[in-house]
Amino acid sequence: MKKNLSVILLFIVYTVHAKIHVDNTPEKKDTRPNIILIMADDLGYSDLGCYGGEINTPNLDKIAKQGLQFTQFYNISRCCPTRAALLTGMYNHSAGIGDMTTKQDDQAYKGYLGENTVTIAEVLKEAGYRTAMAGKWHVSNTLTQSDPKEQLRWLNHQAAYPLFSPLEQYPTQRGFEKFYGTIWGVIDFFDPFSLVEGTSPVKNVSKNYYHTDAINDKTAEYVREFSKEDKPFFLYVAHNAPHWPIQALPEDIAKYENTYKEGWETIRQRRYEKMVQLGLIDSTITKLSPRHPGQMSWADNPHKEWDARAMAVHAAMIDRMDQGIGRILKTLEETGEIGNTIIVFLSDNGASAERSDQYGPGFDRPSETRDGQHISYATDKSVMPGAQTTFFSIGPNWANVANTPYRLWKSQSMEGGIHTPMLVSWPKGIAHKGNRSARVSHVMDFMATFIEVASATYPQEYAGKSILPLEGQSFVSVLNGENAKGHKILFNEHEGSKYVRQNDWKLVMTKEDEKWHLYNLTNDPTELNDLTQQYPDKTKSLISLWDDWAQKHHVLPKP
Repeated sequence: MKKNLSVILLFIVYTVHAKIHVDNTPEKKDTRPNIILIMADDLGYSDLGCYGGEINTPNLDKIAKQGLQFTQFYNISRCCPTRAALLTGMYNHSAGIGDMTTKQDDQAYKGYLGENTVTIAEVLKEAGYRTAMAGKWHVSNTLTQSDPKEQLRWLNHQAAYPLFSPLEQYPTQRGFEKFYGTIWGVIDFFDPFSLVEGTSPVKNVSKNYYHTDAINDKTAEYVREFSKEDKPFFLYVAHNAPHWPIQALPEDIAKYENTYKEGWETIRQRRYEKMVQLGLIDSTITKLSPRHPGQMSWADNPHKEWDARAMAVHAAMIDRMDQGIGRILKTLEETGEIGNTIIVFLSDNGASAERSDQYGPGFDRPSETRDGQHISYATDKSVMPGAQTTFFSIGPNWANVANTPYRLWKSQSMEGGIHTPMLVSWPKGIAHKGNRSARVSHVMDFMATFIEVASATYPQEYAGKSILPLEGQSFVSVLNGENAKGHKILFNEHEGSKYVRQNDWKLVMTKEDEKWHLYNLTNDPTELNDLTQQYPDKTKSLISLWDDWAQKHHVLPKP
């Protein structure tokens, strides 16, 4: 009996020991990379230091030196459509946002991400990633008040309503576990309208609040939280800066107080020369495009002080964004995540020529601050830009500088509107650090790229809905050191401006003249020599390609 009892006791001890051993066996660490996608709003191609600008951007320049710098990366030319393509991996019309966020009775112009799409966050969340977003959403229908006076009270933070868009269209309903930011587009940077945490409106902000800082600091907070778990994370950081209204902190503006007093022609020429010096462009091929017809010379400008200040504020907004990105990088280092984190930076479109001072209050533009101070939209430039009580923009002259060396700007399909800076850093994953890539790439490529590095799967069905096919292409091969050419053909349409690019040929139409223009981008990257008369057959074939694409994607007006 004693012998049997001893055997039983030994069996129990062995079993307990084995159980403890099994329970204490460490799980296999998830080695997939974290992903942080950072996007600026209305930042020009040459604004960053590493792309030829004079603005102080040491942290983004560092990302370029330690990663890859893309020189042929394309967007959709406007904020909402670009975001739709970026998040879904397909052309924006397929995603449901052919125009802006006003709902229309057409499947390509719903004004929100359609039911037959999935976002990067939804796909990566299904694959085991933690997901969060900070910043500007702007891909959902805009809810407004029917009474214009009540709409202004709401914009002025003097009335409260619970929803800024339908709740089912909020980021937390589209794959993001956490969200802090604005649902709408245009904001007061010191007290933003449509600010929410999750789905709850943020009713008050601190006295010293500045939205660019809040976005970056919230991102750093997400990094600290998610790094404690053995799961990779995906963070989407969508800055509002430097979109108008140009508002910045006095200490940042002071850095650029004298920088732009030489005028737009001088700064533009200087940026072009720096781009040549950096090796970004070949001056024998890429010529500096002429300024837009009708643009005023600096010598004839009666508002030099105002305009120099406006560009100084634009620079200050970018400078402040870069400072905050530096804090994100520091947090990644402190948490030990920097080595296996993919960091992407780009702009949603070219710099904007919009004249916000000509709009005045209404729709998404307040008439006064929360405490009742009048907001100036003065068209006579009698009020200097930069403060919370001003709603101004840099205008076409400086936008032309920001988009050096290209023509035109935001909302146009010329290179100045669609050609974006794009940087990728990944210490553990990029083969040749500090290189540049001329791969023809597009914002809809992020979905395919992130799916590949995350070993995720793009679904045919999601939440009971069939999902439209992926249209973007992965650029992981470029990160691995291969010399990939990328897209052979790309299309675009926004409010009548459109293009088709096939290899080096580009056929483009602006909003103003409604005529097709043909360029060879290998010999003429800045679109100076129209070849439609010289190559009528090529023009005809490209028009046919665009018409077929437009019909397939339900592009209005119907071809």
